[in-house]
Amino acid sequence: MSAVGLIVEYNPLHNGHVHHYTRAKEISGAEYSVAILSGPFLQRGEPGIVSKFARAEMALAMGADLVIELPAAYATQPAEWFAYGGVALLHATGVVDSLCFGTESGTLDLLLPLSHTLAEESPELQERISFHLREGMNYPAAYSRAAAAAAGFPGEESEVLQVLQKPNHTLGLHYLIALNRLKSPIRPFTIPRIHAGYHDEMPAHSAVASATAVRRMLLTQDLSAAAPYLPESTLSILSREFREGRGPVTWDSFRGVLMHLLLTSSPQDLASLHEVTEGLEHRLQRLIYTLKEPKVDELLQALKTKRYTHTKLQRMLAHILLRHTKAQMSPSALAHGPGYLRVLGFSRGGQMLLKKMKKTASLPVIVKPSSFEHPQLELDLRASAAYANAFPSPEMHSIFRDYLEAPIRLFN
Repeated sequence: MSAVGLIVEYNPLHNGHVHHYTRAKEISGAEYSVAILSGPFLQRGEPGIVSKFARAEMALAMGADLVIELPAAYATQPAEWFAYGGVALLHATGVVDSLCFGTESGTLDLLLPLSHTLAEESPELQERISFHLREGMNYPAAYSRAAAAAAGFPGEESEVLQVLQKPNHTLGLHYLIALNRLKSPIRPFTIPRIHAGYHDEMPAHSAVASATAVRRMLLTQDLSAAAPYLPESTLSILSREFREGRGPVTWDSFRGVLMHLLLTSSPQDLASLHEVTEGLEHRLQRLIYTLKEPKVDELLQALKTKRYTHTKLQRMLAHILLRHTKAQMSPSALAHGPGYLRVLGFSRGGQMLLKKMKKTASLPVIVKPSSFEHPQLELDLRASAAYANAFPSPEMHSIFRDYLEAPIRLFN
C-alpha cells in the first residue's frame, strides 16, 4: 500500500496541478496519494480564492485519496516552516513513502547535497543571514546568499545561488531539509514545472497557466476565460461556489475588518503580532493615513520596499487579521511540529489509508474538530471562521462548517 505525498494549495487546482499529480504517481510508483492542503490563508499570505473545503473537493475529484489540512500555524509562513509543517504531517501518517514536488529544473542533483549541509542550521549560517539582512537584503535573498556560501559556493555567479533564486527550488530545498531533520524514510522526487512560471500573470501555453494567471482571469472575466486551463471538475466547483456566494475571496474581502484593526490597534499591540518586525508597526500606522483609498492592495504597495517583499507584507497582514502572536508563531513553538492530522476529505482509497493509519499514525487523526482540543487547531478554526465571514454572501453554516460537517467523501 504505497502512497505519494503532495504539499499543495490548489488556488485553484488547474491543469498544471493535474500534470504534477499524474507524474507523481508515475515516477513514485505509488498506488495512493496524500495531499497536504493549506487552509484558508496561503503561503504567500493571500486568502484562498475559495474555501479549503472546495479546494479539497477539487483534489479528490482529480484523484487524490486523502486530503489533510496544513495548520494555519505553518500555512502562512516562509518556506522553511511551511515545508517543515507539510513534511512533518506526511511523515506522521506512517503510510506515505514518497514525496513529489515541482521545481524549475526537475532535478535534485544540487538540492540533495545542499540539504544535508544546511539541515544542521549552523551558527555560521545564521551569522551570514544576519549579515546580509543588515546589508538591506530581504530574507529570501539573504538566505540564498548564506546557503550558497555555507555550501562552499560564494559569489554572484555561483550555480547554487542561481538555483536558489528560483522560488520552487527554494521550497524544494526546505522539503529536503525537513526530511533530513525528521530523519524521515520518505523518498523525495521532483518533476520539472511545465510552461507556466510560478508568478506568470498571463497564460504561456494552450492548456497550462499559472494559478496567478487563472485567478486573474477569474477575477476580471467570466469563468469561460479560465476554462481551457482548468479540469472540468474544478470549473464546476468554482461555478457552484461563486453562484452560492462563497467566492471569489480576495484581500479586498477583508478590507473593512483589516482597516478597523489597523486604525484601532496601538503600535504596542501590533508589535506583539507575528511578522510585525523592525518597526513595521510604526510604518503601518504612519502610511495608512496617506492612502488615497482604504484598499489592501494600495496599503501593500505603500509598505513595500527592497527589504520588505510583497509576500512578507501579505503574510504580516494575514497574521494581523488573525491576531497571531509572536509567541504562538515562535521558532520554538513551530519546531514541535503539527499536533494532529486534520482530515478534510477522502476517497475510497483514502478510507483504506485512514484504516491503516489507526496503527501507523504518530499523531491523532481528527475527523471531528469539536471533539479535540489543541492550540494549533484553535487557530485553524478561528481562521476558517474569519475567512467564511468574508464571503460575498456569508452564512452562519459556512462560518462554523468545521464544527457542523464531516470530511468530504468522494467515492468515484
